[in-house]
Parts: sequence; structure tokens; C-alpha cells
Amino acid sequence: MKRMLILGAGAVGFLLGSRAGRQPYEQFMRTIGQLKDDPRVQEKAHQGAQLVREQAPVVADKVAGAARSATDKVTSTVSGSGGSDTDELIEEAVQYQKDTGPKGPLP
Repeated sequence: MKRMLILGAGAVGFLLGSRAGRQPYEQFMRTIGQLKDDPRVQEKAHQGAQLVREQAPVVADKVAGAARSATDKVTSTVSGSGGSDTDELIEEAVQYQKDTGPKGPLP
């Protein structure tokens, strides 16, 4: 993966730094096209997509668990804050997050 990052950075640097005209760009694009159509690259891309499809439910479960844990922690913190109505505080927090407009008077 590190090698791919270095190669990608080198290719971008080549494109941005090239002053030889259009020929290096066209050569680079031909090489990229050949690489993209290479059966080995296609197989690795297919394997990567399959891995993502297999792992997506696991990741979704972990994210849902973390969200539930965070919700429980926030709810317990708000509940212990001096007798204020928890539902009201949560609703106020949700409304604050939904309100993306400017705050205060406009000039």
C-alpha cells in the first residue's frame, strides 16, 4: 500500500511538474489505461470489493454499538446534571445541531 502511495505521488508530481508538453501526459494516461485493464489489477479490485461487502455488516455493528455507548454515556451525564429535564436538554441539543444558520444579528 505504501508503495502505491509513493507511485501515485510520483505520478501526480510528474504531471504537475512536466513542461514537455502533451506527450508525457498522453503517455502517462496510456500507461494508466493499460494498468487499469490488466487482469491482475482487475482481480485485486474484485477481491477488495468482495472484502468490503463481507466486512460491511461487521463494521456497521461496531459503529452502532459505539453510537449506543456514546448515547448512554451522554444520557447518563445529562441525567446527573442537577435535576434538569433530560428530554428537554436532549431536544435542545438536537435542535442546535440541526440549526446551521448564522447565530445572532446580521450586520
